[in-house]
Amino acid sequence: MTHQVHAFEPPERFVAGTVGPPGERTFFLQARGGGRLVSVALEKVQVALLAEKLEELLTEAQRRFGVQLPEAPTAVGDNDPLDTPVDEEFRVGTLGLAFDVDSATVVIEAIAAGETEAEVELGDDADDEDSEDEEPDDDLDRLRVRLTPEATREFIERARRVVNAGRPPCPLCGQPLDPAGHLCPRHNGYHR
Repeated sequence: MTHQVHAFEPPERFVAGTVGPPGERTFFLQARGGGRLVSVALEKVQVALLAEKLEELLTEAQRRFGVQLPEAPTAVGDNDPLDTPVDEEFRVGTLGLAFDVDSATVVIEAIAAGETEAEVELGDDADDEDSEDEEPDDDLDRLRVRLTPEATREFIERARRVVNAGRPPCPLCGQPLDPAGHLCPRHNGYHR
């Protein structure tokens, strides 16, 4: 079976967004450019980790290569909803990040979950000795996006807003509160 590589170098728009009410949201990465629109589904934790790791990547690029980084946007940037139709191309299993020194751009690659993949990975996991030799399966679909540092900062800010826009956390245990409340472990299972 052949795989598809959806490459946007650079995209007209690349954002993280959601579909559905809080508590039932589905998270997406969406890239638009050249008359194409690609949406891939992923987990909330993957969006949060992607924003965190992109921030670390930019800091490391500045430290190691002297890349001039833009300040964090002070005004709210792209706050528009996802472009429609939101058709899921695939579900993301692995995220890979790189910094291209020659073009001073950030490369983000979202790779489809394989049939046997059971856990969420973020491309730079090097705890296992065997993981250094393993590459994600070349037969899996991919979304590859190349962003400038400015566009990366805008993506990070929006991703953080999207993640934080969900259900408010319980002040005692930190778990999300449903509109009808929740069973708080700090109250021994009593409704809060």
